Amino acid sequence: MMLIQRVPTCPNIGIPGRKCGTIILTAEELNCCRDAVLMQFCANKLDKKDFFGKSDPFLVFYRSNEDGSFTICHKTEVVKNTLNPVWQAFKISVRALCNGDYDRTIKVEVYDWDRDGSHDFIGEFTTSYRELARGQSQFNVYEVVNPKKKGKKKKYTNSGTVTLLSFLVETEVSFLDYIKGGTQINFTVAIDFTASNGNPAQPTSLHYMNPYQLNAYGMALKAVGEIVQDYDSDKMFPALGFGAKLPPDGRISHEFALNGNPQNPYCDGIEGVMEAYYRSLKSVQLYGPTNFAPVINHVARYASSVKDGSQYFVLLIVTDGVISDMAQTKESIVNASKLPMSIIIVGVGPAEFDAMVELDGDDVRVSSRGKYAERDIVQFVPFRDYIDRSGNHILSMARLAKDVLAEIPEQFLSYMRARGIKPSPAPPPYTPPTHVLQTQI
Repeated sequence: MMLIQRVPTCPNIGIPGRKCGTIILTAEELNCCRDAVLMQFCANKLDKKDFFGKSDPFLVFYRSNEDGSFTICHKTEVVKNTLNPVWQAFKISVRALCNGDYDRTIKVEVYDWDRDGSHDFIGEFTTSYRELARGQSQFNVYEVVNPKKKGKKKKYTNSGTVTLLSFLVETEVSFLDYIKGGTQINFTVAIDFTASNGNPAQPTSLHYMNPYQLNAYGMALKAVGEIVQDYDSDKMFPALGFGAKLPPDGRISHEFALNGNPQNPYCDGIEGVMEAYYRSLKSVQLYGPTNFAPVINHVARYASSVKDGSQYFVLLIVTDGVISDMAQTKESIVNASKLPMSIIIVGVGPAEFDAMVELDGDDVRVSSRGKYAERDIVQFVPFRDYIDRSGNHILSMARLAKDVLAEIPEQFLSYMRARGIKPSPAPPPYTPPTHVLQTQI
């Protein structure tokens, strides 16, 4: 039995002296069912509702609640000017459809779409998940009945029929299913060493080498690094820098190892990354330009060699947001979107981060030379939103953690789904061998 709670009706307080309606909140405990169904329907001989045409039918699906009420859980698209529509297949979770209760009533209403929103009711029918699971058969052809018409007309039979064309059950897997199955998450850190960050010897610099407290980059690295390192199995991070002149010859590099070892740029945990970062600050000269593409391509080379789902790569870029190679970076992101990788950009400092928001691609998918990214792989987080006015304390590590990792699971799953990669079975839990103690009498 599911737990259902109805919160007392609350008046919607708006303009004094006017009734602004009421808000009713209903809560029901969610079932743990993780299945989803892909269904397709068609209809035949629906009632004609339009004066100058036929009908523009669509379906509305309702889940029944334990108190007898109904909640909309899906609407199909409108099929224009036909009495025999075929709707597109749609996917819906079993929790949304019936909350895992296979015998719970599902009500379906059929409407004729009107431009002004006053859609005409054609009729309705009821079914259940258990009935639908029979698939395409005589049991899943439903008479569409309009109760008002049925009450008025003796010879009324129905307002058409709706037929289930297909019913396919899929078990939805989670990010953790892949992790339990052995998929490795590999994090790479890349730090902006360009001159726009300011002279590290000056207190105004984002790279200021303060002997008493962490600078802006140090704070961001430590806070975000401690969040992401829990998802990396070996805690060994390749740590790169970009935009600096390197000793001894002053060569400009956009992809150098913070530990000074290009053959083995790995650092031991976030503490190792922090040590390598501060060591680099003392030896390199901040310069420019600010090019993101080389470090993105660096990780992409590794990601392109492992496409079987056994590994997934995440690049963490910490930057002040001033970017010089926007076109090349977009091209790198478009190319990387086909690979098992994601990019987290953490912006430090007070600058406007318009370019970083554009790379995030939440509103408009990143494109390059007319090609759009296959999927959204960039998450941008402005670090200043999570620290107090002094700039020395993080307001909420929990909120920072949530926002840094907010899109990684879905980005990860979008790659696995697109490639048809299923999680491997989780290994059985380890049970230590039992030793029989032998005693001498």
